[in-house]
Amino acid sequence: MRIRIVDAFTDRPFAGNPAGVMLLDAFPGDDRLQDIAREVNHAETAFAHRLPEGGPADWALRWFTPVTEVALCGHATLATAHILHTTGAHDGPVRFETRSGVLVATPGAGGSITLDFPTAPLTPVAVPAGVAAALGAEPVAAFDTGPQVGDLLLELADEQTVRGLSPDHKALAAHAARGIIATARAADPARGYDFVSRGFFPNVGIDEDPVTGSAHTALAPHWSARLGRPDLTGLQASRRSGTVRTGLRGERTLLTGRAVTVIDGELLV
Repeated sequence: MRIRIVDAFTDRPFAGNPAGVMLLDAFPGDDRLQDIAREVNHAETAFAHRLPEGGPADWALRWFTPVTEVALCGHATLATAHILHTTGAHDGPVRFETRSGVLVATPGAGGSITLDFPTAPLTPVAVPAGVAAALGAEPVAAFDTGPQVGDLLLELADEQTVRGLSPDHKALAAHAARGIIATARAADPARGYDFVSRGFFPNVGIDEDPVTGSAHTALAPHWSARLGRPDLTGLQASRRSGTVRTGLRGERTLLTGRAVTVIDGELLV
């Protein structure tokens, strides 16, 4: 079986967020999918198979971290759409049947792909006791992102604080269903981005995710409300780093980025 590694939300190799992608004839058992994802050992491995024509979706899609299946993943969806388009397996917009409903990926200019995802509902909450100590910084605001995303969104004082975080991942795991998103307004929007973020997901086996598409379904409404514009660019300031262009469209959020295939190989077992 063929397996690719794709760097998503970047236009160059060895940046952005790497994802495994496998196009299958059908899904094998869950244990088999989990074993492959554990072996790939990236934040997510995506598995997809073609669906019969005439239905509401074109391909079925599932995502696994090294330790569990997840309900929503942006970068591995982008990576899968990239493989479908670059290999000729699918032309034009592709509709994915997922645990989060039908998600559409539309190719654009210059190799970009736009994902149409549900907007995360944001509910202001008190900063949980112990979060500041675990994160290593005092949040200025906190938001629950709803059950589909399952993150605690924390706004910090400034970009420098976000970039300088060195959290206690084990302690963070007690404070969110999936993970913690730390964010701040860009120090200098002239550098090409409007806000900065980092994402920590120890509950699904990922201490820090390089670029988290699904987190931007919460970051987009947060920063669009703050900055008064529906279309923004976010920089996720991990060691690999990557950018996500966001477009808030009410109950839907558009996530646009590019991807690069870096490995194309074969699973032998």
